[in-house]
Amino acid sequence: MDEHAAATVEQAAPDAAPAVDEADLRLTVMGLLAETWAGLSALAAAQVAQHGLGEVEFEVLLRLSRSPDGLLRMTDLAAQTSLSSSGITRVVDRLEAAGSVSRRACVTDRRTTYAVVTETGRARLAAALPGHLELVERWLVAPLSADQLGALVDALRVVRDGVRPCATAGTRPPVPQV
Repeated sequence: MDEHAAATVEQAAPDAAPAVDEADLRLTVMGLLAETWAGLSALAAAQVAQHGLGEVEFEVLLRLSRSPDGLLRMTDLAAQTSLSSSGITRVVDRLEAAGSVSRRACVTDRRTTYAVVTETGRARLAAALPGHLELVERWLVAPLSADQLGALVDALRVVRDGVRPCATAGTRPPVPQV
């Protein structure tokens, strides 16, 4: 807690709730991030729903398609999303039932299973991707200068790596095919 925040808390009466400093940048940043994410998420959910996908299914297909060999360990896929291991299992089950994803056992570790995007999954992603990219361009990229966008990407990576250190798990190097 910085000195300004500590002083604000100390000024509050012992039985009273701590005073909220309306100028506290930490609260502003968190509020803006939440509001921005909620707005972008709602737009993206509506867009991918037009292609018969939920936000999470779209994210899984995108992450798999962007991964070496189109596959990730289930644990790495869970780490890259907002889902638990059981949550990612349910999503992969749905995608597998739709023919968009398959599972592959690891030849060196029987405890490990890979989720693998199929050609059907790639086609579903390809159908939804142009509209998704259009949305990202319109609402996130275009309003920012190149410098602002680069700074945003750099800042988000720093924060992401702090709060979700496993978020890039499984993205390098490619898994040997056997």
